[in-house]
Amino acid sequence: MTLALIDYGAGNLRSVENALRAAGCDDLVVTADSDVVAAADRIVLPGVGAFGACIGALRAIDGMEQAMAAAVQDRGVPFLGVCVGMQLLATQGEEHGVHAGLGWIPGSVSAMVPSAAARVPHMGWNDVVPARPHPMLTPGEAYFLHGYRFDVDDAADVLATTAHGGAVTAAVARDTVIGVQFHPEKSQSYGLAFLSRFLEWRP
Repeated sequence: MTLALIDYGAGNLRSVENALRAAGCDDLVVTADSDVVAAADRIVLPGVGAFGACIGALRAIDGMEQAMAAAVQDRGVPFLGVCVGMQLLATQGEEHGVHAGLGWIPGSVSAMVPSAAARVPHMGWNDVVPARPHPMLTPGEAYFLHGYRFDVDDAADVLATTAHGGAVTAAVARDTVIGVQFHPEKSQSYGLAFLSRFLEWRP
């Protein structure tokens, strides 16, 4: 089983790589090669930073978006998006202008609104509350760091929420695609258990 961890300049690439190896991934390739991604058995898209910069960097790699679609949408390869990697699944992101996302899970990414009860960015440990049963996700606490939120068009795509001035999407899932707003690589035993399940997931 070859897992392709996409290298497009995301700030959390190495920490995600280390966490995947700690979770038991023996055949991991860090790659910016679209042919490797197209042939992979599993794909992980990390991400830290602004939506527009991240989707721009991903699309700057020749053939990468097409390779991801061929693997995930045509072959049904399990896919995990982490933090901004999850947000890129949206139809669009509204950070520093409006930018088209991958559109795999319809919805939009917009700025969180600070309040007396909820500072922005949302940073620190918070509950992950499953919205429906799914083999990938269990209740627990995970580490979050984000100032933008993914609001999906179809509530059925919400896999879990967390509370920060109201319900915020913590995870999304559709078919063989899953995305998490939290950082499994920073979420200690909860995060490693999540990544271990991803390595065994047979959707």
